[in-house]
Amino acid sequence: MIGSDGGMFNFGDAGFYGSAGSLNLNAPMVGLASSHDGKGYWMVGADGGIFAYGDAAFYGSMGGTHLNKPIVGMAATADGKGYWLVASDGGIFAFGDATFYGSMGGTALNAPIMGMATTPTGKGYWMVGNDGGIFNFGNAAFSGSTSGDRF
Repeated sequence: MIGSDGGMFNFGDAGFYGSAGSLNLNAPMVGLASSHDGKGYWMVGADGGIFAYGDAAFYGSMGGTHLNKPIVGMAATADGKGYWLVASDGGIFAFGDATFYGSMGGTALNAPIMGMATTPTGKGYWMVGNDGGIFNFGNAAFSGSTSGDRF
């Protein structure tokens, strides 16, 4: 688990490979993805900056780039040789061997995107909106959403 300041908190048998907690960050941390073997991880800031720890290799970042909307999450490829970043407007940024399958960037959304997940094969991904809307790309099957439901 990461804190918005980049501090890393590990529980159980989860390994600790480093932290950005002592750094003066440009933006808060908003996402974390594990390497394929669990011996490393990436952290991403709202500005798209990537921090790699353990055996998680650095494949690039959006840090220093003017973004239309902040980054809100990330997901790693199945083999751990790439990752996707997702912005609150649904824009997708692919690095390493992560294939771009599509995005919601440029589409008027009812609510901002708040996160993403990849399929087990890494050949697709889902984005989830703050209103429960689900957007699927690649081989990610659509199985429903809670968009429009009242909680």
